[in-house]
Amino acid sequence: MADAEPVDPKNYLEERCKPQCVKSLYDYERCMKRVENDDSGHKHCTGQYFDYWSCVDKLLQSSLISLNDVAAFNVTSLP
Repeated sequence: MADAEPVDPKNYLEERCKPQCVKSLYDYERCMKRVENDDSGHKHCTGQYFDYWSCVDKLLQSSLISLNDVAAFNVTSLP
């Protein structure tokens, strides 16, 4: 078991957080549809993109803090 590769829970937790940010995702997708026909190249959806990922990151942060608290409890509760 000592040779097992450590697993990064970030991707798993991100996928679990995404459904809670569906409003931001829909806003981003609607913006992308509006912008796809822009020939000037001046329109973009950067704000909506960052809003979506900020939502995911905020939820991910609280999930990681919870995991860290559980791990710390498990280590400190050992005899």
